[in-house]
Amino acid sequence: MARLLTLLMAVLALAVSPAMAQDQGRTIEYERVPAAGLPDQRLSIWLPPGYDAGGQRYPVLYMHDGHNLFDVKKSNFNKIWAADTAMLAAVASGKVEPHIIIGIWAPGPDRHRQYLPRSLYDLTSGNLRAQMDGMTAGGVISQHYLAWIAGPLKNWVDASFRTRPGRDDTAIVGSSMGGLMSCYAFLEQPQVFGRAGCVSSHWPAVDPRAIDAAQLQGLWDGWFAARLGAPDGRRVWMDHGTATLDAFYAPYQQVVDARMVAQGWQKGRDFESRVYEGAEHEENAWAARLSEIFGWLLAKRD
Repeated sequence: MARLLTLLMAVLALAVSPAMAQDQGRTIEYERVPAAGLPDQRLSIWLPPGYDAGGQRYPVLYMHDGHNLFDVKKSNFNKIWAADTAMLAAVASGKVEPHIIIGIWAPGPDRHRQYLPRSLYDLTSGNLRAQMDGMTAGGVISQHYLAWIAGPLKNWVDASFRTRPGRDDTAIVGSSMGGLMSCYAFLEQPQVFGRAGCVSSHWPAVDPRAIDAAQLQGLWDGWFAARLGAPDGRRVWMDHGTATLDAFYAPYQQVVDARMVAQGWQKGRDFESRVYEGAEHEENAWAARLSEIFGWLLAKRD
C-alpha cells in the first residue's frame, strides 16, 4: 500500500509540476481596436503568472511594436524581444514587481508617421522637413497616437484589468522609432507616464546620411529643454549599440545626455544612458538587454 501511495504521488507530481513550472502568464489578443485619427490598432496583452488566481493590482507597461514582443510567428523578422521572459527574469531578481504588458502593434506602412514625435516634426524645415515628409506619407499622426494611449486606451485598460493607474506605476517602452515615441510620451504626458524606455532611439528620424546631423541635434536639444522639467520621481532609460544603424546614434545621445544633466537629472538615479559595444539595431540585441532595462527602469522605489 505504501509503495502504491508513493507511486500515485509521483504520477500526480508529474501531472501537476510541469504546468506549474511553465506558468509564464498568458497573452490576450485584440485584433482590431478603433482609435480616433489612427488606423485600426491591434493589441497583445500579457498578464503575469497568478493574475487570474489572485486579486492584487499591477503596474502597467505599454510597449510599441507589439507584434515583435511575444510570439515569433507574429513577428516581422522572425525575431522577438521576448518581453514576457524578460519581465519574469526581472521579477525573479527581486527588484521589480510583475507588470501587465500592453503590446501595441505597429500599423504597417503607417508606423513611421505614427511614431515620429509631432512636436519635433513641427520644428523642422528645409531638407530635414522634406526628408521627414518623404517618410510619413499622409502626414504625422503621433499626436493622435499619444492622445489615444494616454486617454481612451489607458482608460479601457484600467477599467478592464486590475491595474495601479497612477503615474509612478505606468511605463512606456519602445525601440528605434518606438524609442522616439516613448520619449515623446514621457515628455508630453508627464502626468501619465512616470517611466520610459527609449531603446536604440532613431534620433536621425530619417536616413542619417541625408540630413545635417548638427542641425537635428540642436533641435533635439531644444525639444528636450522645453519639455523635460524636473525629475520629480520620474525615470527614463536610454541606450544604443555601436553597429549597423545604431552606429549613427552616439552624437545625438550625447547631446540629450548633456541636456538631462544640465536640467538637474542625475545619471544612475533619474536617467540611464548606456552603450552596448557591438550591438546591432535589431530585436535579438534588444532582447539580450531587456531584463537589464526592466531591472533598472521598473525597479521598486526605495
